[in-house]
Amino acid sequence: MQSRVKWVEDMTFLGQSSSGHSVVMDGNGGDKAPSPMELVLMAAGGCSSVDVVSGLKAQAQNIVGCEVQISAQRRDQAPCLFTQANLHFVVSGFDLEESVVANVVADSLEKYCSVCLMLGKGVELTHSYEVISA
Repeated sequence: MQSRVKWVEDMTFLGQSSSGHSVVMDGNGGDKAPSPMELVLMAAGGCSSVDVVSGLKAQAQNIVGCEVQISAQRRDQAPCLFTQANLHFVVSGFDLEESVVANVVADSLEKYCSVCLMLGKGVELTHSYEVISA
């Protein structure tokens, strides 16, 4: 898996995925587009929502809607890492079994959601760079 991020202007950046999709990011706290940290939260919500919807369908639950509301706290000083996050799922459907929903949500956050598991464990980062003369 690969991606790239290109500086557009001011503090606006364009992220491009290897699957051919693009997303605009704003380094000024979300003036023109989501900030990179907002995208991290959306990624966690998206990844875990995939698990929840597919898990409920696999358990033959008649789901018609799923929304996750994410709230998070960050450190005040740089690096402004997330210190807490809560993913609150609102699942709707017909004859849903509460225990099944509870198990599927818990399994997503504890076993399956790659983004949530990375956030929960911390990430060892490495770096490299290339200088190109203009």
